[in-house]
Parts: sequence; structure tokens; C-alpha cells
Amino acid sequence: MSKTEIRQLLAPIALLLGVLGGLPALALSISVGPNGIDARRLHQAPYYLTGKKIAIGQVEGGRPGVFGTDKLAISNNPVNVTQVLQLDGAAIADEFVDNHANHVASVMISQDKKLTGVAPDATLFSAAIGPLVGELSGQPQECLTTQNIALRNSGDVRAINFSFGEPLVSDPRPNASLDGNALLTQCIDWSSVTHKALYVIAGNQGGGGIPIPTDNFNGINVAYSTQVDGKFVKVDYANAGSEPTFSPRGRVEPESNVGARRSINLVAPGDDIRMLNPNGQEIFSSGSSFAAPHVAATVALLQEWGDRQIRMANWSLDAREPIVMKAVLLNAADKLVDVGDGQNLGMGKTLLDESNRTWIESDAYRDPQVPLHTELGTGQLNAFRAYEQFNGGQWAPESASIRGWDYNSLSSASETQQNQGSDYTDYVINSPLKEGSYFAATLAWERLVTLIDRNDNGLYDTGESFESEELNNLNLYLMPVDEDDTDKSIWSSVSDVDSVEHIFYKIPKTGRYKLRVVYSQQVSSQGVQSYALAWWGVGESP
Repeated sequence: MSKTEIRQLLAPIALLLGVLGGLPALALSISVGPNGIDARRLHQAPYYLTGKKIAIGQVEGGRPGVFGTDKLAISNNPVNVTQVLQLDGAAIADEFVDNHANHVASVMISQDKKLTGVAPDATLFSAAIGPLVGELSGQPQECLTTQNIALRNSGDVRAINFSFGEPLVSDPRPNASLDGNALLTQCIDWSSVTHKALYVIAGNQGGGGIPIPTDNFNGINVAYSTQVDGKFVKVDYANAGSEPTFSPRGRVEPESNVGARRSINLVAPGDDIRMLNPNGQEIFSSGSSFAAPHVAATVALLQEWGDRQIRMANWSLDAREPIVMKAVLLNAADKLVDVGDGQNLGMGKTLLDESNRTWIESDAYRDPQVPLHTELGTGQLNAFRAYEQFNGGQWAPESASIRGWDYNSLSSASETQQNQGSDYTDYVINSPLKEGSYFAATLAWERLVTLIDRNDNGLYDTGESFESEELNNLNLYLMPVDEDDTDKSIWSSVSDVDSVEHIFYKIPKTGRYKLRVVYSQQVSSQGVQSYALAWWGVGESP
């Protein structure tokens, strides 16, 4: 009998014991609370962030149930999906209603009092791909379905969750590899720029997994954590990470990204998550499928806050950029618990990898050319810290607060010679950074993918393709404020292969510092490269 089946048999007994014994943990979705991503705090005063009026999306093989459309769905359904779709059209009643899709949706938007989702008032659009009869690869249909979701809400869908993927063996390209050029992967990177949606992908590389489209550049790939002593603090051993040491059946090489580029960006809770079937039945299940929606729905909370600031004329529309969300979420991730003195940036948990080692025991901490931990990415999602990071506001490079973000652009060296511009910019932190405290900074930018639009209708149509450009190279340096030589930076992130640079470094001496963003190499047609930067430091107490 599986762990899930045992859980289902014991659930009624556990619930009864919880009622009799007054155990509140059994009446809460732990992963959404303080022992998980700490999103519940944002639902309450003074924040009242529940994702209201923010559209997010979901693409899977099936879809959640909707009462009035599907016989299986119950009335007063706590998983209230705004619209269900199939491929490039509307959903058909009672077709492709799927438990897995309903589970994922419940993590995002459940309004059940016991199992409240991350963003219970968000507007969710969900689409089913449906069966792929006689097809080796469903990537054209998957791209068509993805586009259908991205165009909902008048084209304003802020994040799209992918808790599914394609096996590499199904890719029709000769000698297919995870090089970023599978059609579905290209589709995601194209859509992220064209439709301004952040794609959140369940991280499933390894042997016999579903690694396409985890070789994307513009989205966030999510691994999942499990509980230790009631807290989600350790990556689950069942994750198929970005550097497996085994080969999948029928292949010589392992299913991992081509070259040194790693696949995991972030971790979120995903083990023994309590969720809802279309008929309202509670169920436990595990996997990165349920970690990813924690991240996608957190975007809805942040974007609700961002829209408030935009309406009050405090912020610009830059706050809606998907790579701003990516930089904010990655930079606010938990690595090492803060004991209360602020030295660890207020982090809520110490996250452990499969070998029970922390982020600072990895090559990502030691090597400037490695921005991401192979299993942990930048750490575990912390929704409240992501709010704090985002609420630091947008700052101009010349004088930046101790915590904040920016959306900007740089010109390549060749572009700078022809026109006015610069191939680097300095973010001068306006307060001294405290000795012994950690400083975190994350730089993110996007790969350019072009749709080969044969009928010039501006849409992807089945049979069309994409053309990927090589990724431009940006680097990030932490430097003393009066230093101009990057060789004398105190730390840096200078990967040649990633679309993310990440610094997490202990300040050696109290003083003034700056971040330098450098457009170090142009390899695409983009002479001007947009980027997002988020940073967080600790100031010296007056």
C-alpha cells in the first residue's frame, strides 16, 4: 500500500483526533503557513493580500472541475476557477476533468476554510491539452494551449503554472537534448516576453522524468521540499535535480541541461500536501507539481500589492514585468534562518539539500561562476520576505536603498560606440552595510525567441516554429563604493551560461558598497538588453 493510500485511510481518524484534541495544525494547510512559505500572514491585517483581481493561469493535460459545467464538481466549490479551456477554445462539459489539475488549482486558489490556498481570491484560468492521439510529441498542442491561457483577461495574466512536461524521448528533433530549443521550451520563452507572463515550471529532470520545458531561460523551475519536525526545510530525496548521476532508460547521457547551466531556481513545499479533488474530497500527494503552484500564486499576492502602488502613483508599470517578479522571488528565498539579529536578512528557515548541507556549503557559495545551487537554486520560497523585498520599491542606480529592485537596460559595447549609452551601471547603496551581515542580490534577464509567423497574424499556429537567439551575457559585481575596477570587487556572479546571476555574501567590513551590472558580451541581435535587479542588505545601526 502506498503512502498516499495509507494517508487517505487514516485521514478521517486524524481529523477526529484533531477535533477532540484541539490540534490546529490538522485544520490548516501547513505549506501555506509559517512552517511553509508564510503566505497566510499576507492574507491578514494590515496587508489583506489574497490575489484579488490578479489573473494567473494553469496549463495541464486535464483541468479542474467547475460546478454547473461538470457533473463531478460540487456546488459551492472552494476551488473556484474563473474559466476552463481546451487547446485554443473553450472547455467541453465533463471532458478532461482531472484530479491532478484540481489539486494544483487548490494550492493556488482554494477558499476552503481548512485548506486555504496561497491566493484564494486570484482569478484562475485553466486549460486542458487533452489526449494526443497518435502523436509522438504534443508540444504544438501544448504551445497552442499555453497561448490560449496567456491571452485571457485581455492578455493580462501575470503568472502561468506548468505542473506537467514532456519526456525528452518524445521530442521529435534528431538527437534531442535539453538545449533550450524544444518547441515547447521556445514557446514559453517567447510567450514570457510577448505576453509578459512569468512561467513557473515543476522541475522534473533526471531519468524518465518530464524535463521539457525545464530547459527554459525566462521562467522559474521549482523543486520541492519535505517537512522535518513539522517545517518544510529539506529538499525531498525524490527530486530529480539538474545533475543526475544516472542515465534514463534507452539513453547514454543523463537528462540534464546542456553544458553547465543548472535547472532549479527555487524550492517550495511539495511533500504530503493536503489538497482537494473536484468532488471536494481531501487528498494527500507529493511532487514538484504541487511546489510550483505555491510560487505561481505568490506572484498574484505580490502583483496585487504592486497594482495598489501603481494606482497610488507610487510605482511605475515596471512592477508588472515578469523578470522583476523572478528577481524578487529568487532574492527573497530562505537559505539560513535568522536568529533575530537581522544578520541573515530575516530569513525564516535553514534549507538543507539531500546531503543535509546548507546553501553556503555548496559550490554556488564558493564559485562566482555558479549562481545556483544544483538542488536548491537560490533557496526556498518565502512569500512574506518576497513581499518585503518587493515593497522595498524601485530605485535608480545612483542612490539605492538598502533593499529594493529596479527594471532597466544596458547597451552592449558595440551599441555604446554607435549611440549614447553604457555597458555597465552602478547601484550605489545609500547606507553602510554592516560587517558580518549577509548581502543578497539577484540579476535576471530574458532570452529572445522569435515566432516564425507564416500567416502574419501575430499568433502561434500549429505547424509554425520559433527561432531562438543565443543568450547575452550580463555579470554582477559587489564592490566598495569608491572602487572602479571589477577585478577588485569583494564578490561577483559571472556565469557564462545562465540568465540569472546571484550573490549571497557576508560583508567583511562595515562600509559603503555598490552593485555593478555589466553587459559583458552581446551574442544576440539585442544591442540593448533589459534586466531586473533585486538586492537586500543590512545597514549599520545608528
